[in-house]
Amino acid sequence: MTLNDDSFTNWKNREEIAESMIPMIGKLHRERDVTVLLHSRSLVNKSVVSILKTHRFARQIAGEELSVTETLPFLETLVALDLGPSQIDIGMLAATYRADHRGLSVAEFTAEAVAGATGANKIERREPRDVVLYGFGRIGRLVARLLIEKSGSGNGLRLRAIVVRGGGDQDLVKRASLLRRDSVHGQFQGTITVDEANNRIIANGNEITVIYADDPSQVDYTEYGVRNAILIDNTGKWRDREGLSKHLRPGIDKVVLTAPGKGDVPNIVHGVNHDTIKPDEQILSCASCTTNAIVPPLKAMADEYGVLRGHVETVHSFTNDQNLLDNYHKADRRGRSAPLNMVITETGAASAVAKALPDLKAPITGSSIRVPVPDVSIAILSLRLGRETTRAEVLDHLREVSLTSPLKRQIDFTTAPDAVSMDFIGSRHSSIIDAGATKVDGDNAILYLWYDNEFGYSCQVVRVVQHVSGVEYPTYPATGV
Repeated sequence: MTLNDDSFTNWKNREEIAESMIPMIGKLHRERDVTVLLHSRSLVNKSVVSILKTHRFARQIAGEELSVTETLPFLETLVALDLGPSQIDIGMLAATYRADHRGLSVAEFTAEAVAGATGANKIERREPRDVVLYGFGRIGRLVARLLIEKSGSGNGLRLRAIVVRGGGDQDLVKRASLLRRDSVHGQFQGTITVDEANNRIIANGNEITVIYADDPSQVDYTEYGVRNAILIDNTGKWRDREGLSKHLRPGIDKVVLTAPGKGDVPNIVHGVNHDTIKPDEQILSCASCTTNAIVPPLKAMADEYGVLRGHVETVHSFTNDQNLLDNYHKADRRGRSAPLNMVITETGAASAVAKALPDLKAPITGSSIRVPVPDVSIAILSLRLGRETTRAEVLDHLREVSLTSPLKRQIDFTTAPDAVSMDFIGSRHSSIIDAGATKVDGDNAILYLWYDNEFGYSCQVVRVVQHVSGVEYPTYPATGV
């Protein structure tokens, strides 16, 4: 047998193992509301090849590829346990088991690591929480995809309605088509049908009512069977408490804004300050995509090295706020053609840092350049640190943060030497550290942070909504196990 034959046989064996994992992952998700992760990446509804690629990606974080032969025993043990709703990272289970020297079997170690989600300790499956989308543009449709994807267990969040302004003939069909096909993010994973008689879009069995209204005051959501819902405002039309309070109509309990909030509206970056949300808070903001990209690594650096001052330069993909061709715009430069120009503009991300990290006293400045790409941006974060360090130390620290810290869902890490922006379309992290571009000289550090400013940000929005809805289930093993 040749070496190539050996490699091919090994691949087919791993394919077979990954194939055997799919029904176990699906059963845990549907029957017990357990989401199986691999280094913070969900394996629910993933293909054989996707499962194998996710295992291989672990080499960029942990330094070596993770094999399905190593994770399968942990998954088999999970299926046999009396688990309650939770998220369980089999990559972390494998890594922590490897570092454990007590001589426990995989079954014994796993049972101990997830004990908080088993038997008398497990939490009850919660009733679905209604969600309404106000606006159905770039972020609205991606949030809809995520909500539909996460409704597979029948629990958690349930997208009940979308509010839009009337668009004329075939409006419902056209909006359904925009949800079905996306030029950047590809095809919707599932089936979408249109029920024009009842103004509904049915996506993977989820019946979503489309409500036509020009103003929040025109809608009584209880008429559509919506109760105690969280409304996600994707329009950005109202950004202060007074304006957003217009959404607190019958059937709506809380309002989440997908833009930076003004005044006393809390700006929340999940993973950093979501625990500060007061239970009775009805109005909050998920800040901006750029704020979500820079705040987690900024916190990671400040916690370890201290930060005296910083500047962020954002090279940002163009957005729908800009013109396709030169035309009038109220802003100074955004009227110039977005696909043809680099456009200097402002960013509020630097000032928003203070809301998300109030303990960070370092001044942070910022500016932005819009460039002719439709998605994925990069933030260049230049920091003056509180002590001198080395490039190797910084990279080791950030790699570890992306693997084991409470920020592992926000911060990703890549060592790919030829990485470019298109490689990060669909990333569910809010920030990806580019190891190869990182520069450190004494107490000066420059971090290059990729981020899918559409999808990665939408994932952060959904995490905040899960948290305030009470359906954000605990993750095991806990950090430090």
